[in-house]
Amino acid sequence: MAKLGNRQRKTLVCTECNEENYRTVKNIKNTTDRLELSKYCKRCQKHTVHKEKK
Repeated sequence: MAKLGNRQRKTLVCTECNEENYRTVKNIKNTTDRLELSKYCKRCQKHTVHKEKK
């Protein structure tokens, strides 16, 4: 398996229902702030903002 180096695996959490829906990889050198993406939440059944888990 390839080495991740500066990249870390992060979990995205729905801001409305607090369910962990997505996992992604982020370069921690280039992106120092937390990710905020609009993604579909299966539990809410709509697009909501998902933030990076602490």
